[in-house]
Amino acid sequence: MKITENTVVTLHFTVSTTDGTQIDSSRDGAPMEHLQGSQYLIKGLEDELEGKQAGDKFDITVEPPLAYGERHDELVQMVPKSMFEGMEIEVGMTFRATTDDGEQSVMIIDETDDDVVVDGNHPLSGVTLNFDVEVLHVREASEEEIAHGHPHGPEGCGHAH
Repeated sequence: MKITENTVVTLHFTVSTTDGTQIDSSRDGAPMEHLQGSQYLIKGLEDELEGKQAGDKFDITVEPPLAYGERHDELVQMVPKSMFEGMEIEVGMTFRATTDDGEQSVMIIDETDDDVVVDGNHPLSGVTLNFDVEVLHVREASEEEIAHGHPHGPEGCGHAH
């Protein structure tokens, strides 16, 4: 069976940067399941899966526009430390912040005596990614999986919708 919209794909993957730094891999654990067309994966990888089938192995390089986007310097901002009163903060900490464009995930990237520097870019924005993928299994998604937008295991999806 070929991977098309509304099929469930079971795969192993390794993703790394262009300099070979491994970011993540499923190979030492359970394979990942993905509902094709759910937009759960980055666009470049989901597009490349289309038409593949069980047993296919491939490598793909995904440029930032089809991964986590380009970096935007305006999303790095210095805010007064007083905005974090009563909170213990440290570099690397992430949280949801209210912005003019709604809620956004931000990461603390620096701290001074008076200010905190936050970055609203995804940590992998601007990064070209290399994927090594092996398609293990492809099956039709159930109506419930399609309605929920994700694959279910043998026990169902494990949460209420």
